[in-house]
Amino acid sequence: MQESNLVIIGSGPAGYTAALYAARAQLAPVVFTGIESGGQLMYTTLVENFPGFVQGEQGPKLMMAMRQQAARFGAQIKDQTVTGVDLSQAPFKIWTNFPEGTNPEVFKQGDSAAIQQLSKQVKQQQPSYQAKAVIIATGAVSIMLGIPGEQELIGKGVSTCAVCDAAFYRDKKVFVIGGGDSAMEDTLALSKFTDQVTVIHRRDQFRASKIMQDRVLNNNNIKVLWHSNLKEVIGQDKVEKIKVDVNGELQEFAADGVFLAIGHRPVSDLFNDQLQIDQKGYVVTRQSLTVAGVTQAQQALDDQGLVTFPSMTSQSGVFAAGDVVDVRYKQAVTAAGQGCTAALDAERWLESH
Repeated sequence: MQESNLVIIGSGPAGYTAALYAARAQLAPVVFTGIESGGQLMYTTLVENFPGFVQGEQGPKLMMAMRQQAARFGAQIKDQTVTGVDLSQAPFKIWTNFPEGTNPEVFKQGDSAAIQQLSKQVKQQQPSYQAKAVIIATGAVSIMLGIPGEQELIGKGVSTCAVCDAAFYRDKKVFVIGGGDSAMEDTLALSKFTDQVTVIHRRDQFRASKIMQDRVLNNNNIKVLWHSNLKEVIGQDKVEKIKVDVNGELQEFAADGVFLAIGHRPVSDLFNDQLQIDQKGYVVTRQSLTVAGVTQAQQALDDQGLVTFPSMTSQSGVFAAGDVVDVRYKQAVTAAGQGCTAALDAERWLESH
């Protein structure tokens, strides 16, 4: 079993930024990248809204640069998945072994019961690491439909972030799948670049807020297919057309882009019995934008009225950052900022202990 001052679980902008700051603070952090090293940006093409890149940068290239920068200052980056944790008390225990015959994809599929069973199984062995402090940066994954062509064409016309990719679809035929506020926001973002936006929704009305519905329904650039379900995405090297069940009739539509906006799922199953998790699966910290977060913050005020260690979770010495915490913004730059604060909090907490 190896010992570390700080273990960072997860990569992406939050994990790598935390690693960079912790490494420069001489904490020699150990980073476990997880099953998808680099997080959701590995599936994004040109990232134009990350500060400092005037011409934009390809998502995978940006994440590799962040990884290399953290490693340059001494972060130990391991392409392994954390399969079990014991966060009940410091030093915290970390397991990274997979039992023979286990499918690593269980962490992407979001089967909480299967993940808990796997964790229980690996904990029968000695842990791989012990850490004085932990930062959780496991991110979130987009909820997918599980239809043919979806995975094959992700990043090639299938997208989960209109804010990121809308500008690439100027004057093109695009479809948005969903009916909540996120779907409405994506639809409106796309409508600024093309008048060929179609929303595919399985019901006869949206579940989004009234104001968001009105903006979409009163926009001349947007059409809606009610009682409809996307059944297949078709294309060779890019999206070319889609098959949609419209009122029970299967129809084909020419398409350049398909935006999935049916939600994101925080990757927090591993911590369900370890930390305070809200009803939507987000890890709660003292800076969470929820009632639970405000309650934690109020209980952590110092004598000057400041919240101590804002990125700390319900367990002292365990911090969290990025999309596994962020209930609202979910941007690369906000995740990076949270990774920075988590590393600074962890450094100061270790100094005080």
